[in-house]
Amino acid sequence: MLPSFLWKALGADLVQLEAILTMRITIDDRKPVGIGRRQNQKKDIKHGSITSAFLFTLMGGVYSFPIWFIEDRVFGMSVYFSLLFLIITLTLITDFSNTLFDNRDKYILFPRPVGDRTIVLSKLLHVFIYLLRMVLPMSLVGWIAMGYLDGWKSAVLFPLPLTLMVCMALFLVNSFYLVVLQVTKADKFKDVINYFQILTSVIFFASVYLLPQLFKDENAGTMLSFTRFKWMQYLPSSWLGSCWTWIGFHQSVGNGTLNSLLGVLTPILSAFILIKYLAPQFTKKISGIDGAEVTESKQVIAGKAQSKTKLYVTLANLFNTSDEARAGFMITWLQSSRSRTFRMRVYPSFAFVPIYFLYLMLQGKDGSLSYQFEHLKETSKYFLLLYMSSYVLIMSMNYLIVSDQFKASWVYYAAPLAVPGKVMIGALKALWVKFFLPFFLVLAGFAIWVWGGGIVPDILIALVNVTLMAVCMARLSYRQLPFSMMEQQKQKGGRIFKSILTMLLPFTLGFGHYAARHFWWLELVLLFLSFAMLWLLWDSYTNTSWEHIGQEEANS
Repeated sequence: MLPSFLWKALGADLVQLEAILTMRITIDDRKPVGIGRRQNQKKDIKHGSITSAFLFTLMGGVYSFPIWFIEDRVFGMSVYFSLLFLIITLTLITDFSNTLFDNRDKYILFPRPVGDRTIVLSKLLHVFIYLLRMVLPMSLVGWIAMGYLDGWKSAVLFPLPLTLMVCMALFLVNSFYLVVLQVTKADKFKDVINYFQILTSVIFFASVYLLPQLFKDENAGTMLSFTRFKWMQYLPSSWLGSCWTWIGFHQSVGNGTLNSLLGVLTPILSAFILIKYLAPQFTKKISGIDGAEVTESKQVIAGKAQSKTKLYVTLANLFNTSDEARAGFMITWLQSSRSRTFRMRVYPSFAFVPIYFLYLMLQGKDGSLSYQFEHLKETSKYFLLLYMSSYVLIMSMNYLIVSDQFKASWVYYAAPLAVPGKVMIGALKALWVKFFLPFFLVLAGFAIWVWGGGIVPDILIALVNVTLMAVCMARLSYRQLPFSMMEQQKQKGGRIFKSILTMLLPFTLGFGHYAARHFWWLELVLLFLSFAMLWLLWDSYTNTSWEHIGQEEANS
């Protein structure tokens, strides 16, 4: 509230603004925001703010590579602020959507004489405060690096462009929200945010594994400069990097003084436009989002079900022989598409596999991607790629039995269901057909393109082994009906031991397959044994009784 004259000039009521901010921050302090905090978690996380700050500091250490390895200081800071700007913007879009679209405002603030600009400004300042609590630890490593490498002048200058970057991120995120609300229906808004959450998790994962590989070359620091990437001078993040021309650093491309001036004026102009002109539209959109969602979501879901009925019913009839298995197949197929929580947790795994494969490729003597890809055919890394596909199936199975709406599972117990295992095997088939099989076929096609058609027998053995692994995991650790359990915060020792044991299965089967690769008769024996074990485990899982499910629920 120190610059209260500015908030008043922007049209906010100072007394109301301070009261709203005090209330919001008090609530947040009682339930600290922590990384990985589950939405359905009811207990407060102890020392959540400290844990979040520590994790953000580690994350900031990863993104500080440009400062250490790029000799061109202005360009290095431009790359650094580009990375921070991207991550902060995506984090705002995903993690702070609940703050910007808090339903409680509709019932507490909107009926009272509180102006649109006061409400929007309170939201922006609230997000700004928590954004600084994220940005400060994330930029701590970079701040220390600037002071160590360039001296006190660079360390003193560092907070100014950092703050300006936060202002630009706020403007961009809120503009994005307005555009999405303008071009999409209210019930689609949360789906858009969900896909951005998935994108954010993929970018986090890729940056942690692949970004350090870009700077392994000793000459990387000299190769990365403005003269090679002239287009970067037009990015707002590069304008912020140009501020280092004030303390004697040279900018090789463009006018450093003009660009730094743009870096200062752009955030101020953005904040003025956002609060002065976009605030009324923003509040109106928020106030109508809930009502539209209730009336439209049923129609959209019904339309989706009608349009996709032919596909999943045909597949259910094709892959199942009993009505119970068809029901489990269709329930899982539909619920895995409708549940935002399921999509958020499973969909990123499709990107994690190729990203981690690229990371392993770059671990050779020559770390360049072009060199590794050129000599990829000489290796046997297709074994690794094929068995890594099991990660998608493991992730989908991990969230098959849990749901936020687990109380709806009463229908299983009310129906005349003699053998619940038939429903469970149908659900497992749905995951196998919908998620794993298309992904495996894509990876297999890539493997055939690189290594040739001679690896087709290995692809078939890998397909059987991964399926065997999935059924074994389901038999040992996931012997419950689909979407019927509340997600547990803790697991008992026996369940954890089973989970660790089943995680070793892909490695064991993969190493056995790799060892037999030069002997066709040994591969044939391996395929026969895998088929036999798959049939036995499949039959055992299919015949799961109510007594078995009761025992699993008691042990979970």
